[in-house]
Amino acid sequence: MSLTTSPSPSLEGSYFEAIDEHRYKPTHHASGAWDPNEQHFSPLGGLIVHALDRHRAAGPGGPDGSDNGLLLSRISYDILGRLALDECEIEVETIRPGRTIELVEAVVRISGRPVVRARAWYLTAVDTAAVAGGPDDRLAPPESLAPWRMSEDWPGGYIASVDVRPVGPPRPGRTTAWVSTPLDLVAGQEVSPLASYLALVDTANGIAVRQSPTEWMFPNVDLTVHLHRRPRGPWTGLDTTVTFGPTGQGLTSTVLHDVHGPVGQAQQILTVRPQPVPGV
Repeated sequence: MSLTTSPSPSLEGSYFEAIDEHRYKPTHHASGAWDPNEQHFSPLGGLIVHALDRHRAAGPGGPDGSDNGLLLSRISYDILGRLALDECEIEVETIRPGRTIELVEAVVRISGRPVVRARAWYLTAVDTAAVAGGPDDRLAPPESLAPWRMSEDWPGGYIASVDVRPVGPPRPGRTTAWVSTPLDLVAGQEVSPLASYLALVDTANGIAVRQSPTEWMFPNVDLTVHLHRRPRGPWTGLDTTVTFGPTGQGLTSTVLHDVHGPVGQAQQILTVRPQPVPGV
């Protein structure tokens, strides 16, 4: 691990370019850490939320009332197959419409094959400030912390694009860090702060590795995020613990923060296995 005294070199561009209303082309900045010919899931997770936003904005509330008084409170992603660094299409459908509770589903296809299925619950916004409460531990502000060049530990365009600032020295299985990016999620399109925030959450599985990724594989096959309030960017705070079980399963658990405190939690189930030995 190498901490630097200044941020990574400034970057320009985006993770995706829109082809039409439902199709997007990833740029090299979206390339993955396990395979540079695949997409890293983190920006794709944000793109899915962007597609959900656009679908809901086109509904009864219209572009001036896209929330319809509802807030995204949980989103679960199931990764169904290889995420090739290629054009993807996102189809969105409202599964359970409602005035106070709504369920929306998005399916991502690459070369016509479903590769991600996501479901998002939206709950009504009510003023509960009088009874709000919970853990309120705030992380040290990112501006006071030294950047960590994760690209020295992980390959891929996505990892090279992010500014990561550990709150303390990263340890195997336990790290707390801030993540941000100078890149747009989609070139030329306005993206919600929530989509931009969630586009960085999947980074959690790479900041607290228990074993060297050159010797062990531990990709996640899902990501579930629960939010108790709306995060405010541009930094995504990840207080992450990684556990490996004895039979090939692992779990990455993260308390999510913005600069004002905790906003929710994220969980990722991992498939843990040795890296194949060349020639064997």
